[in-house]
Amino acid sequence: MCGIIGMVCKTRVNQAIYDGLTVLQHRGQDAAGIMTCEGRKLYLRKDNGLVRDVFKTSHMINLRGNCGIGHVRYPTAGCASPSEAQPFYVNSPYGIALAHNGNLTNAEQLKDELFRDDRRHINTESDSEILLNVFAHELQQSGKMVIDEADVFDAVAGVHRRCRGGYAAIAMIAGYGILGFRDPYGIRPIVFGKRETAQGTEYMIASESVALDVLGFDLVRDIAPGEAVFITMDGSLHTRQCADRPVRSPCIFEYVYLARPDSIIDNIYVYKARLRMGERLARKILREFPDHDIDVVIPIPDTSRTAALALANALGVNYREGFIKNRYIGRTFIMPGQQLRKKSVRQKLNAIDIEFMGKNVLLVDDSIVRGTTSQQIIHMARETGANKVYFASAAPPVRYPNVYGIDMPAAKELIAHGRSEAEVARLIGADRLFYQDLEDLVEAVSKERTKVQRFDTSCFSGEYITGDVSSEYLSRIEAQRCDENKRIDPPEGGRDVMGL
Repeated sequence: MCGIIGMVCKTRVNQAIYDGLTVLQHRGQDAAGIMTCEGRKLYLRKDNGLVRDVFKTSHMINLRGNCGIGHVRYPTAGCASPSEAQPFYVNSPYGIALAHNGNLTNAEQLKDELFRDDRRHINTESDSEILLNVFAHELQQSGKMVIDEADVFDAVAGVHRRCRGGYAAIAMIAGYGILGFRDPYGIRPIVFGKRETAQGTEYMIASESVALDVLGFDLVRDIAPGEAVFITMDGSLHTRQCADRPVRSPCIFEYVYLARPDSIIDNIYVYKARLRMGERLARKILREFPDHDIDVVIPIPDTSRTAALALANALGVNYREGFIKNRYIGRTFIMPGQQLRKKSVRQKLNAIDIEFMGKNVLLVDDSIVRGTTSQQIIHMARETGANKVYFASAAPPVRYPNVYGIDMPAAKELIAHGRSEAEVARLIGADRLFYQDLEDLVEAVSKERTKVQRFDTSCFSGEYITGDVSSEYLSRIEAQRCDENKRIDPPEGGRDVMGL
């Protein structure tokens, strides 16, 4: 899960990209980067940290040009070194930079092919650098000194033929323009929009529509699975379907947790989807616990609020804010390392005792992944005086790793893997646990008019829609992703490279 943005404007884009990245900060808090283009010269600033910490006034002044891309990162495996911050850059052909959200499931094969066949060297452990080099090699096959949009689209078609997994990417070709493309299944989200100015039409591509809203762009639509959108330096828009058999299959966990509630993904309002999740979860509770003794419904902020409010209304039970969140602590789900996650839960939330004292409380969260947060929050509720503590998850049990760009780790680290709901309830300390049914989740998300043909539900069902995920591959990523193998490299200083 990362956030990406690209813009072609009539004036300098540095500030607009910065502002857009702050809106997408929820998608990654590990590193941030911006690369801009003026003429054929590229300017780069990237480093570990939040957007506000990576970019100072001196950096912003040096990010020149009316065209640029940006990225916020969270790592799914390996180290969190500044060298793996994005955008990545290759100088041949033409000078290309790329920002990527997702994960390539055939990255090792591609890395070998790039070295042996394409004579390209990969310098990091990031599959984003692999994706960039595959695109660069395919574009080089045109053999032209000067390229056009047809050459760019042919290169994207080559990427689709070679790459597997989930990927949404924005590339910048020096002197030519900005390119956005999405894998043939449309697993990770990406949209584009435009705005009219006195100087002419400006275009923007981003992970979520909310970034367009904040910067005054009108949402045109999602980039379709397998499609590419190319915006030239003079502001001309070109689109083409570059995959043979695209199937719109977005990741359903975007609607559960990852995306902001004010975003629209594949013509589905995330906020409305979460309301329906709460309503359907309430129906299940009423079926299984018709004589419930729940006094109050309390959300675990922030992503569960919408579902919890709908659930409380459907149950006819009071909804209360029982936890106050420290907004200067990052999302624990995307923090590298279990010890850091455990420490931050207590720092992040504080309970209001009068909402718990002597009451039977139903806590609502968007999902339960490792169980770390759930266990500690239930303990906090009991310490604050709750009589009984029930727990509800707006998502089904997370029992399988995600291989398409979300840090749902080794199966052995998932609390629901190989366990019944009653066993999970005992482990987290809940008096009773309610999970959303997968069928209800799919119905809640797909209720609106949409072209979605199916959803990627792999972390719940174990069915990987790309059809290339073997047990050997899962064992390999387990070795990479398990917490004891993750590390944070010491700071190396930011990259502030002028005139690449």
